[in-house]
Amino acid sequence: MNTQNELHVIFGTGPVGLSLAEELLTRGKRVRLVNRSGKGQIPAGAELMAGDASQLTNAQELSQGAAVIYNATHAPYEQWPEVLPRLQENMIESAAATGAKLVVIDTLYLYGETRGKPMTEAMAHTATSRKGRMRAQLAWGYLQAHRVGKARVTIGRAADFYGPRVLNSSLGQYVFPAALSGQPVLTLGNIDLPHSYSYMPDISKGLATLGERDDALGREWLLPVAPTITTRQVLQIIGQELGQLPQIFNVPTIEQARATGIFDETFAHEYTELFYQYTEPQIVDSSAIEQIFGLHATPWREALRATIRWYQEQSLS
Repeated sequence: MNTQNELHVIFGTGPVGLSLAEELLTRGKRVRLVNRSGKGQIPAGAELMAGDASQLTNAQELSQGAAVIYNATHAPYEQWPEVLPRLQENMIESAAATGAKLVVIDTLYLYGETRGKPMTEAMAHTATSRKGRMRAQLAWGYLQAHRVGKARVTIGRAADFYGPRVLNSSLGQYVFPAALSGQPVLTLGNIDLPHSYSYMPDISKGLATLGERDDALGREWLLPVAPTITTRQVLQIIGQELGQLPQIFNVPTIEQARATGIFDETFAHEYTELFYQYTEPQIVDSSAIEQIFGLHATPWREALRATIRWYQEQSLS
């Protein structure tokens, strides 16, 4: 079947949506990006339309003719209970109405505290946090829609993001601008523990592949990550690339983060239950997607070099 020039509709124009659009364009797809305003810089060759995915008729209209729909929407933590279930319902209904596949980007929160055990697709969803339990319920609902034949669905799960376009991340705006300007970088928790990170171009390649492959449907996948190293080792590679090891300002607990005013109070309140991610090893085993689809994560040094270059370009623009 010729899949060239298929329409792929991406809801959300954050780092995932924009990076995914770029990847799909290289694969010869037609790409429609959707956000509330219909404004923003997008990759050349894609189209951008205004739409509210929380309105079912809006979501369905914008999905007409799509071969694949991607849910790359996001919302502030405090809005999750109200917003995410509605988005889920509308994405499933849109896929059902159009016959499109539905690809969903997800987090690691549903696993909860793992005590350093590597995360795999077979790991139980045992989160005790409110957000982790919600993510587990949403994942079940997405895959249940597939099981009952309502829509064709697959889920791609990523660790903490980093890479071009990624700002709001523990390996984002608190690290690279400071390292480039010789200022202390902000780190969270115990930086000598292994911690998996997902490079944005690897996320987009993984999601695009899940959208192409029928054998990806009905399952959740851990997207490719490079071999897990410690956050301190990540910073050392950044320092080697810059020719100067960054100074480190470490915030070991959420209480200290609150005390120093790093996070605003609303975010700190919402993030408290997730801070365990930085006080225990966070190890992702992405061997399933690597073996079945032949995907491999970008090596650390290559990925960090490209990320540094992107941040350098932003500082000049």
